Amino acid sequence: MTTTDEQPPGIDELLDRVRATYTRVSPPEAAEASAAGDALLVDIRYAALRDRDGLIPGALVIERNELEWRLDPRGSHRVPEATGHDLRIVVICNEGYASSLAASSLHQLGLHRATDLTGGFQEWRRSGLPVTAA
Repeated sequence: MTTTDEQPPGIDELLDRVRATYTRVSPPEAAEASAAGDALLVDIRYAALRDRDGLIPGALVIERNELEWRLDPRGSHRVPEATGHDLRIVVICNEGYASSLAASSLHQLGLHRATDLTGGFQEWRRSGLPVTAA
């Protein structure tokens, strides 16, 4: 076994590295892109948060543990919305942290236009954008 003095990155450094590889979008930018049909909003929050806080109208709900299987255009378990690798996907978590890691994972599948929502669902709601009951 070999050892090294180099430490693996902490989560904050990892988030900085991941986020440097793509441009994140604000809630108003995501709402506009979705309304224009230029982006698929994907809510990865777990059920208890959706039940508590509500849903973004038009967002596709795919829990985080199924995300890659549902959005891989070549996958056998893909959703109908997973039409190709050029699909612009905006991943939404609760506060904008887990979504960054999820977007990075989608990049590894070739979904090069995947991004995430700065501030997550909570920022969407603070921005006064529409939310419906779950």
